[in-house]
Amino acid sequence: MAGQSLQDQLLKSGLVTSAQVKTVKTDKHKQVQQQRKNKIAAQDEAKQLAQQAKAEQAEKDRLLNQQRHQEELQKQLVVQIKQLVEANRLAQATDGEAYHFADRGKIKTLYVSSNVRAQLVAGQVNVVRVGQSYELVPAQVAEKIRQKDPVWVIDNPASSAGEEGSEYAGYQVPDDLIW
Repeated sequence: MAGQSLQDQLLKSGLVTSAQVKTVKTDKHKQVQQQRKNKIAAQDEAKQLAQQAKAEQAEKDRLLNQQRHQEELQKQLVVQIKQLVEANRLAQATDGEAYHFADRGKIKTLYVSSNVRAQLVAGQVNVVRVGQSYELVPAQVAEKIRQKDPVWVIDNPASSAGEEGSEYAGYQVPDDLIW
């Protein structure tokens, strides 16, 4: 009896009938088939989840690359603007006249020669913010900088005063007053 299966042993001893053995075999076969189907369905579901995760990762990578590209373009723009300012800046006089201007709601002062001050008032020269300092550049260069990034150029009140369409446009306040 050692070489026989439990099913055969039970059948020979008369504890089960051949019909019961056949029923158990078919049930077992159905159960195995069902498990195979479930494994295939589980594998398909796993594949689908893997594809979805892969697509999400690709989208995330694309957005990250786009952000890096934008940052690189911004860095290049800053370098271009700094080069424009360095190449075209006008000298500031440390012992010259004080020129006051507003930047972000605060009054700032630059010391310039009387000639440069007259050009500032006439709108031929503009003030440009470079980091924490300020530089003077010709109006044409300031316009190029303004086209690239308007944050760098400090608006000259003398040039914008004539553009206002208010009823007081005829009564201009002189900007060449020394404070």
